[in-house]
Amino acid sequence: MKKIGVLTGGGDAPGLNAVIRAVVKTAIGSYGCEVIGLRDGYDGFLKKDGIVPLGIKEVRGILPRGGTILGTANRGNPFAREVIKDGKKVVIDTSDEVVAAIKKQNLDGLVVIGGDGTLHISRELFAKGVPVVGVPKTIDNDVGGTEVTFGFDTALDTATEAIDKLHTTAESHHRVMVLELMGRDAGFIALHAGVAGGADVILIPEIPFRYEAIVEKIQRRIKRGSHFSILAVSEGAKSIDGEQSFSRSGNEIYVPRLGGIGAQVGQYIEENTEQETRVTVLGHIQRGGTPSSFDRFLATRYGAAAVRLIADKKFGSMVAFRFGDVVDISLEEALAVPKRVKVDGDSVRTARDLGICFGDEK
Repeated sequence: MKKIGVLTGGGDAPGLNAVIRAVVKTAIGSYGCEVIGLRDGYDGFLKKDGIVPLGIKEVRGILPRGGTILGTANRGNPFAREVIKDGKKVVIDTSDEVVAAIKKQNLDGLVVIGGDGTLHISRELFAKGVPVVGVPKTIDNDVGGTEVTFGFDTALDTATEAIDKLHTTAESHHRVMVLELMGRDAGFIALHAGVAGGADVILIPEIPFRYEAIVEKIQRRIKRGSHFSILAVSEGAKSIDGEQSFSRSGNEIYVPRLGGIGAQVGQYIEENTEQETRVTVLGHIQRGGTPSSFDRFLATRYGAAAVRLIADKKFGSMVAFRFGDVVDISLEEALAVPKRVKVDGDSVRTARDLGICFGDEK
């Protein structure tokens, strides 16, 4: 093993730099291996100055930093790349160019750090002969085959802190506070933060809700003397007879952008109760900032393990966290079934036992 590459794709998440640092230090320290970084995901193979050398000096001090020193692109799919031809935007397949660029670099392996979308691309490139090893990253915690992805713990802390702060102002002004959280089609952030922060209502994509049930919960609290309520709402939540709310539609390049369900819920509550209601969309604050100690530790373990997999030539695999250990599984297994909240699992049951409403109560 003489030379490997590393790139970060998709949305950013706390802990990306910790993985890059671990890849570089493991490759150089344990294998005497050269490391290159790709700027802005797979785009780094196609643009000028897209490849940078990574040594110990380049990764010094980046462990506690959020974001990624390599940059990332959540529209960097080489199989569907938007370019300008004859003055018009067209979508073309540039995967063969990427494969050729990888071969030109004589890479013994490529560490790809990303979520569901980036790892799907990696699997397709692996089928074209690219020696890929994946590292699961997403604040949504929705990658299959692993108990947790790095970035989730930090985002969860941020969301929980937001609920804590909304609690005091909600109680002071006797208001209903609706907090819209990220997660796309998985409700892990809203569920975990809602329980940790003491929310009264949690709405997640896996459990379609009834608006009436939410209002009934708030009114019961008022009758008991609690003149405020906290709702943790996942951006992908939807009512039983409705659809998810999008702020932007998708196409070949852009995935649909979820958003707006919090405002819809807040408006319904205010129109059907006597409670003044305020809506907060936490947004990209959940992605930024210093990674938690758990995310730093997990990301570091992932990065080191990925280099070991390349040394063992276990390509087409992904590192995963299971029962306290970092193991490797195939990309096929990881991507077979997206991870979702188990509606009959102990986390949801615990929340229900505490009296938290999911909006599906009859």
